[in-house]
Amino acid sequence: MRRLRGLTATLAVLVLITGACAAEDDELTPINLQLQWVAQAQFAGYYAAVDQGFYADEGLDVTILEGAVEIVPQQVVATGGAEFGLAWVPKALVSNEEEAGLVNVGQVFQRSGTLMVSWADSGITQPGDWEGKVVGNWGFGNEYELTAAIEKFGVNVGELVAQSFDMEALLNREIDAAEAMIYNEYAQVLEATNPDTGELYQPSDLTVIDFNDPSIATAMLQDAIWVTEAYADDNPDTVEAFLRASFRGWIYCRDNPDSCVDIVLAAGPTLGRSHQTWQMNEINGLIWPSPLGIGVMDQALWQQTVDVATSQGVIQGVPPAGSYRTDLAQNAVDALEDDGLDTVGNGWQRVTVELNPGGE
Repeated sequence: MRRLRGLTATLAVLVLITGACAAEDDELTPINLQLQWVAQAQFAGYYAAVDQGFYADEGLDVTILEGAVEIVPQQVVATGGAEFGLAWVPKALVSNEEEAGLVNVGQVFQRSGTLMVSWADSGITQPGDWEGKVVGNWGFGNEYELTAAIEKFGVNVGELVAQSFDMEALLNREIDAAEAMIYNEYAQVLEATNPDTGELYQPSDLTVIDFNDPSIATAMLQDAIWVTEAYADDNPDTVEAFLRASFRGWIYCRDNPDSCVDIVLAAGPTLGRSHQTWQMNEINGLIWPSPLGIGVMDQALWQQTVDVATSQGVIQGVPPAGSYRTDLAQNAVDALEDDGLDTVGNGWQRVTVELNPGGE
């Protein structure tokens, strides 16, 4: 009888504990985050924040929504499909001119990842060399850095053509220069086999024009965290909590890139381990160092983006001052630094990644 009473008491305690845990789970604030594309290391920091419990630690239950060609993240946020969304700055500013009412609360990428890639034997090493050449681009708002450079250097390209979201046209030498992200399509060329050697192509086979180059300076800010102005005004604590956890995720991926590759691979990307390892390395290169602290806007880079966007007619006028705010990101950075975390990343260094055929 005594043993039965003891068992009953133990079960009662377990019920109380289980009930407390359930209540604690119920207290998590549900949040949707809309990505620009499918699961890949471009978004590793957010996946890491889920995997490592950083969002849960902040009282958030975050669901990551993958993107697709037909999904416009900033519109998903504007229409209430997600509280947070990732988008390039010029694209979101276009949506704001259509009264989307968005505000940039965290500028995660500090530099552009867009390149123009050509074969080394093409002689293309600077924008002026596009003269008379067939130049590819993706459109959909991805071309503005290119068209701004064409205009800035007074280049008369032979033909500006639509390019698929791959590098086949360059590999087949149908175009002389191809648009590529340093963390994705550029690697796809290096994962392809050179039919003349039977080995993978090497960087020496290619030339790259980088819009971040100060001599070109048409780079535009890319992946940023956006919410509606109303949401930021009504839920500043939630926004700060999301930023703290997300930034912590990116810091984790800076310091533990192999672990973050594993986390991304578990999310089921279409490209393999060596490609995701390359991507993780290059994404870190777009974030670190963050001179003002991760996510805090550099006003000079914002102004360059606005200047390019207005010169290209991407937006019709200078966006209002409230189009971005730094207070929430700064508060998040301050809290992380109080916890002893490095939010600047001056010591980060790019590593050498060996790519496998097809990125496997």
